Amino acid sequence: MKALQRVTGRVAIIDRPDVDTDQIVPKQFLKRIERTGYGEFLFRDWRFDEDGRERPGFELNRPEFRDASILLAGRNFGCGSSREHAAWALQDYGIDAVVAPSFGDIFRTNAGKIGLLAIVLPDADVERLMESVDLDTGTEMTVDLERLVIVAPDGREVPFEFDESTRHRILNGLDEIALTLQHEDAITAYETAHGIA
Repeated sequence: MKALQRVTGRVAIIDRPDVDTDQIVPKQFLKRIERTGYGEFLFRDWRFDEDGRERPGFELNRPEFRDASILLAGRNFGCGSSREHAAWALQDYGIDAVVAPSFGDIFRTNAGKIGLLAIVLPDADVERLMESVDLDTGTEMTVDLERLVIVAPDGREVPFEFDESTRHRILNGLDEIALTLQHEDAITAYETAHGIA
């Protein structure tokens, strides 16, 4: 997992409630065993028609939202089944932070495990951030995990809370294996003392 202190980049908006994990990455694309390559399937049924052509009306296909690294979303984003592929697809597509009024609990946990920021803000704050995005030319924004603020296009800072354990892991690029390996000496000592090593 890469360390992530802040994300500055283009913002996309998907202002829809209850976007579930099957919409984020449809089930027919879950056959891969690696974590990469899912970005092309992100919102597949919404982004493309039956012939594989882009749907120009879908948010991520709009020129001002292309190459976004920050996604502003509606409430209950990532609800539904517990597929970790949804977080993988967003990250593989280039999204490093999702800001919404609420998330599916399992999605938020899965996002944190891979270093994808899932930031909860009150509805009014998310709405104000959405309103600050230039829908004609696009907008950049900063999500600063070190300072726990989002810097809106007008320079306004919006503070957010974030689980401290998850924050530590993301700031330092520590996945669950890396966390365990921080205790390698103690593990080795235990195994040696108990005749396991």
